[in-house]
Amino acid sequence: MSEADFFQLPDPISARRIVVAMSGGVDSSVVAALAARSGAEVIGVTLQLYDHGAAVGRTGSCCAGQDIRDARSVADRLGIAHYVFDYETRFRESVMDRFADDYLAGRTPIPCVSCNMGVKFRDLLGFARELGADCLATGHYVRRLEGAEGAELHRAVDPARDQSYFLYGTTQDQLNFLRFPLGSMEKSKVREIAREIGLAVALKPDSQDICFVPDGDYAAIVRKLRPDADDGGDIVHVDGRVLGRHRGLIHYTVGQRRGLDIGGLTEPLYVVRLNAAEKRVIVGPKAALAVRAARLDDINWIGGDIRTGVHAKVRSMANPVLARLEGDRLIFDTPEFGVAPGQAAVIYAGDRVLGGGWIAETQPAEVVTA
Repeated sequence: MSEADFFQLPDPISARRIVVAMSGGVDSSVVAALAARSGAEVIGVTLQLYDHGAAVGRTGSCCAGQDIRDARSVADRLGIAHYVFDYETRFRESVMDRFADDYLAGRTPIPCVSCNMGVKFRDLLGFARELGADCLATGHYVRRLEGAEGAELHRAVDPARDQSYFLYGTTQDQLNFLRFPLGSMEKSKVREIAREIGLAVALKPDSQDICFVPDGDYAAIVRKLRPDADDGGDIVHVDGRVLGRHRGLIHYTVGQRRGLDIGGLTEPLYVVRLNAAEKRVIVGPKAALAVRAARLDDINWIGGDIRTGVHAKVRSMANPVLARLEGDRLIFDTPEFGVAPGQAAVIYAGDRVLGGGWIAETQPAEVVTA
């Protein structure tokens, strides 16, 4: 397959135009290189999403500081135009503030989905269309395949790199315009291409999942955005016993076992749910984590009307499990563990993404009838 084939342009050698989302990493840089090789006019666009100064010199980030300079360097190396747009305010309001508010509300947020649904696809895609581009290409590891009824979203060939979970919110209109050249490649092949081309980012480490959280310290970010986030409360067993005090809901998530700081236990306990209204952390044995159904909010459906005999993925690192969707209710064939409000539930038929929604609430297995 040639580079031109990745973009499915009818006449790639003529004056066609591709906008590439460039984060400064190896993936988007290789996409820009493949686009340039296709013979199309290529425009690289980088969104500065958070504080430029604070991110200088950081590794494992994207869309700020050194990453912006790396994107510009790659664009210069490829001889393509490159623009940087300051989206810091919009990113803070639509992604970071929501991230903090979700934690305070006892939910487990997943900001990468919000980012893709907002500034990265809606806003950037709109800008690409304003430029008269034929498509917007990104470095996501997911496949866009043409089906009988139009473009479909499928899992990447490399399961270790697959990012389809984070892209379930893509609309059909967006999918028609988007291109994902890396979805059929292994990561090793992407780095090989970068080395062959001579890109300085060929060996650059991958960015972390949540770009604005340094060292994985979620609580520090939430405290910075919401100074009252450390209000403590009771740790309560599912049977009603008060077992101790916690140091703020932001330090806990459903399924967590470590860091509860409860002494004298005869069995391991897990966080079963978070009661934000009463500032309580509810804990119990592993069996209490079993969930048979979940209600979903803001469902995005891009896969037709197939709603039975599907698989659902309720965490980015979880394996898909058999389930069915009845209205806004996702029902698991067998009890599922670690289902947390605030996360996304993504629904698949084989490798195809059918859609998904935000997990609003869960129903324990022992009180749910299928």
